Amino acid sequence: MSERVLSTAAAKEAIQKMQQVINGPLMEQIDALNREGQTLSDPNVWDGRLAQQFRQDWPQMHSTLMKAKEALEELRANSQRINQDIMTAGGN
Repeated sequence: MSERVLSTAAAKEAIQKMQQVINGPLMEQIDALNREGQTLSDPNVWDGRLAQQFRQDWPQMHSTLMKAKEALEELRANSQRINQDIMTAGGN
């Protein structure tokens, strides 16, 4: 049984674009969200009943943002590695 190995120009372009988004604006936006969340979690900057609720929720949100960054980096690395493996196998 043979396995198909293929990496078209469209696949290479999609991988490159995905990596550009992950390495650039997406990670930067997640970092920006984290910075603003850190600012808003300071009661000297933002306070009140709903702001207190935000502060209680912030540690979980911060953790979720960090996990998202890790998952995106894994996606970027995996797509690059898979494409390289396909190219090495002669799938171009």
